[in-house]
Amino acid sequence: MIGSLRILALVVATAFWAQPPFQTSTTPAGSGSTAPAPASNQNAGKSESPNTATMPPASNPAAQYTAENPAPAPLEGPVQPIPFSHKQHAGTLQLPCEFCHTPSRTGETVKIPQAAMCMQCHETMATNDPGVQKLASYAKDNKTIPWVRVYELPSFVSFSHKRHLKAGATCQQCHGPVAERVQLYQESDISMTGCMNCHRAKNASIGCNTCHMIDQ
Repeated sequence: MIGSLRILALVVATAFWAQPPFQTSTTPAGSGSTAPAPASNQNAGKSESPNTATMPPASNPAAQYTAENPAPAPLEGPVQPIPFSHKQHAGTLQLPCEFCHTPSRTGETVKIPQAAMCMQCHETMATNDPGVQKLASYAKDNKTIPWVRVYELPSFVSFSHKRHLKAGATCQQCHGPVAERVQLYQESDISMTGCMNCHRAKNASIGCNTCHMIDQ
């Protein structure tokens, strides 16, 4: 008797396991009946992320820009440790280049200004500006500002600012229209080819020792 019950239970279990999986709809395919209506879409278009469409425009900077008011393009050139606008200083204020970039004792090179020099003006000007406050901290600690060079020649090239200025060259010919730039980037070709092309155009010497001083 017990054996018969065990066999019957095994048959029932086998038949149940062999059934096809449950289906969400019993409507035969091709019967012409429409699919069940989709769930309510009252939340459609909403994002679960608090950083996207659900954010108010004031909290999402990207939402403030439109086709008529596009986001500003990123500035070209290296990012400096302290923001400095040549457009403001050389353009609006019309400060000459040598006001900040004073010539060395011989005049062969010009200096890149450091904090103490900048603070001669900014001790009382724009003191609430974060950049000026950072400048003041460099001056207070007597630290060198790690300016990122935009133009830099190899050590085996000798370039005399004094000689070029005496020949009538201008700062803009090599450095570009800095008075129009908020942030500087390399606009001129200072490679050997670029320098030789300029020398040829101005009938200047292109001999090797003109720039490389191989006879010294």
